[in-house]
Amino acid sequence: MSLMDNLLAGLSLVASFEVFFALFVGICIGVVGGAIPGLSATMAVALTLPFTFSLQPITGILLLLGVYKGGIFGGCIPAILIKTPGTPASSATILDGHPMAEKGESGRALGMALWASCTADIVSNLALILFAGWLASFALKFGPPEFFALILFSLTIIAGVSGESLLRGALAAILGLLLATVGLDLVYGTNRFTFGDPNMMGGLNFIAVLIGLFAIPEIIAMAWNPVAHLGKPRALGQSKVTFADYKRCFKSIIRGSVIGVFLGSIPGIGAAPSAFLSYSEARRKSPNKENFGKGEIEGVAASEAGNNGVAGATLIPLLALGVPGDVITAIIIGAFMVHGLQPGPMMFILNVDIIYGLFIGLIVSSVFLFIVGSVAIKGFRFVADVPKRILMPAVLVLCIYGVFAVNNNIFDVGVMFAMGWVGYLMMRYRIPAAPFLIAFILGPLLEDNFRQAMLMSGSDPMILIRGPITWFFWVVTIITVVAITRSVVSKDKLGV
Repeated sequence: MSLMDNLLAGLSLVASFEVFFALFVGICIGVVGGAIPGLSATMAVALTLPFTFSLQPITGILLLLGVYKGGIFGGCIPAILIKTPGTPASSATILDGHPMAEKGESGRALGMALWASCTADIVSNLALILFAGWLASFALKFGPPEFFALILFSLTIIAGVSGESLLRGALAAILGLLLATVGLDLVYGTNRFTFGDPNMMGGLNFIAVLIGLFAIPEIIAMAWNPVAHLGKPRALGQSKVTFADYKRCFKSIIRGSVIGVFLGSIPGIGAAPSAFLSYSEARRKSPNKENFGKGEIEGVAASEAGNNGVAGATLIPLLALGVPGDVITAIIIGAFMVHGLQPGPMMFILNVDIIYGLFIGLIVSSVFLFIVGSVAIKGFRFVADVPKRILMPAVLVLCIYGVFAVNNNIFDVGVMFAMGWVGYLMMRYRIPAAPFLIAFILGPLLEDNFRQAMLMSGSDPMILIRGPITWFFWVVTIITVVAITRSVVSKDKLGV
């Protein structure tokens, strides 16, 4: 099929009121979820996921992508107004956003955050459209050994960069891999770790593990310390962002967008490191570097461009290789699977209409984000002031409903609460949840590709280093382990 045929096939899928309405609603949910301290873009996507099961695949996936994009922007609202990032990705925005709010320039800071977010979103979406297809056509050359090496590399980098400690990240990934082995072994047909319970033969429910890991710990933490998220919102002030501001910050916005695209396309790095790297680069190259940290609008622009530049790029490894780029795309992969779709190179052949439908929807999402963001900035006070005694019980009800609705099985609700306590303990001891969840998703793929490779070679492990593709992934895996270990050792020497 030609490019025009693919575009027309995609357009025929998305050219309906229902699809665009779902995308618009998703962005609204995301902005509200990101703007409420205590919620996050990850939790908003996790809570929305069960509502997509009855929708058409393209409608459900675009709804979740809308929540994702809205959530990343929404996090900057409380970061600027009450010095509490709505999402981890907005932590860098506090550095200059809140000092601007204290000077009475909240409106200007939020306006610049919106312009930077939408510009970065467009750059990120264009990168996805340009590179995903090329990467998928390259990935068609992959066999089981190549996929095994790729997934091992993804898990290594995710475990290494997702937390402050390599050991804790690796522990989380190993726990996720261990949990992924529960259920029926597909090669020999034997039960593993089921303890004689038929409910566990199909493995632990992905939605139950996911919501338990990300939503329930926040509820437990809020019950433990009900006043942790309280803060006083600032007034918007009279000053508004101008085109001159945007023009002055344009270089930093484009630089941040490119950093976001580059880091987003590497599985596991995510939006927060991208925002801080973008911010530090803007500070290094700015003529006003002394003003950074004291209310410099360029700092707000750079951090928001960095975290929003990631949003489209994380879909590049998801769609092209079937490897989630970050924890939110790990949740979105669940929506693909529920609808019988397997992200990866074959999707560009079997479901090309859905791929191009997503591309069209993502381009429209940038326009919707600007409209919703403009309204959200004005209505911030009501969003930031939602009382926790109302919010958390509502979130708990949504969690229970969402998990029960998947299989109409109360056992899954029990799994959710069990995982909630595991997630809470991980949070208390600063063990990152992202490597756990992504290892839980990629574990079966890692095992299946390893065992297929062993069957192909008659149990000869040398097949795992056949050809240049496997060599490349083994080399970058070793380089990653060495680089992360060295950075950990140097931090220990400095006593950081």
